[in-house]
Amino acid sequence: MNTMDGSAAARKTAFEANKLSKRLHRQVGQAIGDFNMIEDGDKVMVCVSGGKDSYALLDILIGLQQRAPISFELIAVNLDQKQPGFPEHVLPEYLAQVGVPFHIENQDTYSIVKRLVPEGQTMCSLCSRLRRGILYRVAGELGATKIALGHHRDDIIVTLLMNMFFGGRMKGMPPKLVSDDGKHIVIRPLAYVAETDLERWAEVRDYPIIPCT
Repeated sequence: MNTMDGSAAARKTAFEANKLSKRLHRQVGQAIGDFNMIEDGDKVMVCVSGGKDSYALLDILIGLQQRAPISFELIAVNLDQKQPGFPEHVLPEYLAQVGVPFHIENQDTYSIVKRLVPEGQTMCSLCSRLRRGILYRVAGELGATKIALGHHRDDIIVTLLMNMFFGGRMKGMPPKLVSDDGKHIVIRPLAYVAETDLERWAEVRDYPIIPCT
């Protein structure tokens, strides 16, 4: 490849990345507006796991925060569940680098799940319930008015289909919901975003992905 071809390829890559960025910010902004997810004065607790979806969620919300006509705070929260081999340094270093306030909550839910779930069975359901309870508590302690989760359009569709076919009920994963006790509002700003776009965005942004075991 000559220099001309190389520069043309670089321009094309930059153009595609810019187009993807605009689409992601537009879709997240539209979801926020359609469901009134974030209001003036909100303190949004963004749950960051180390996966591509939560990295993208935080990334896009930071971008929208800088140009939004309203004022709102962001605080990133990671729940370190003490899984063996979890690289504890990765998220604090990344969050400090992007300059967003953050809180690392250390709770050994891994040992609880391993003790209660028989070997060979999926741990996701119990892990999710434990994680949700802890995040609600942390949101209260931090004074967060909204809890932002990184579920995207594909997650919402799959959840609906699984409940229809395996649970016999029309129950989905709403873009915005109020907790059972009425104390917390959970939002999913990626509700209109396709997972394929998030995969491409993670490559563009080169997030330090932490695999979930």
